[in-house]
Amino acid sequence: MIGTMILLAYFLPKPGMVKEPVSLEEIANIGVSFIFLFYGVRLSVEKLKAGLANWKMHIVVQLTTFLFFPLIVLAFRPLLLSNGFELLWLGVFFLAALPSTVSSSVVMVSIARGNISAAIFNASISSLIGVVVTPLWVGLFIASATGGFDATDIFIKLIFQVLLPVIIGISLNSRFGAVAEKYKKQLKYFDQGIILTIIYTSFCKSFSEHLFEGFTGLELAGLAAGMMGLFFAVFLCVGLFSRLFGFSDEDRITVLFCGSKKSLVHGTVMSKVLFQHSTITGIVLLPLMLYHAFQLIAASIIAQRMARRKESPIADQS
Repeated sequence: MIGTMILLAYFLPKPGMVKEPVSLEEIANIGVSFIFLFYGVRLSVEKLKAGLANWKMHIVVQLTTFLFFPLIVLAFRPLLLSNGFELLWLGVFFLAALPSTVSSSVVMVSIARGNISAAIFNASISSLIGVVVTPLWVGLFIASATGGFDATDIFIKLIFQVLLPVIIGISLNSRFGAVAEKYKKQLKYFDQGIILTIIYTSFCKSFSEHLFEGFTGLELAGLAAGMMGLFFAVFLCVGLFSRLFGFSDEDRITVLFCGSKKSLVHGTVMSKVLFQHSTITGIVLLPLMLYHAFQLIAASIIAQRMARRKESPIADQS
């Protein structure tokens, strides 16, 4: 569906640019607030408190997500800027500064038979931390790429469009948490619909300004290869950190999958806030979409192999 939205934006960009009578961009803006409201409703404070015990593992996951990841990408900035790829680098850095995924991290940890409760805790905390940390990281470089960065305007919008809905949602958890869990499949479809709308409108702007015409097929293939390399580099380093800290197998699995994943949901909705009224959003989202597709494929293969390894000793003993 992401690919379909990009093709639709290329061949039929006008609906994504129309302001009257209905603006898809405004629908997406309102949808972003509802995504975070429903996320807060499903977030149980009791479960978060219960997850605080394994603090060493949580620190490793969050430092990997919000410090190690961005520092790796930051190291390659001079190389990419010297070759004229400032916007693509900004997109990769935006990806690196994002929080971890929620649902897919938990699913992968579950398949690989890791610590599921710790995965839920880390994914939830990562989402909350990202509301503050991601804009701070990206704000350091937005001005040079877009020609300006109004921090006050962006943080006000973050508070009202993201943080406030989450807080309201958490306050409603005791009343409507069970209802939200019951209809989480329908809420997931709503999330996906808003994400696809954001992707469509973002690429409509980028295509209308002919921003992709400067990139060759080889350069885009190189970007895809770079995203694969980034995933494996972080995955291997996180595995090394887990062994150095002496984590159990279950905790190591949780650190591996929570620390190496990045959230497409948060990326698309935050791009609406951080790059508002900008035509570069499509380019900025491109590395994230490539990374997202690859992380799902690679992580699912790795998780299933881990599960088979855990099953084989049982099979041998029987």
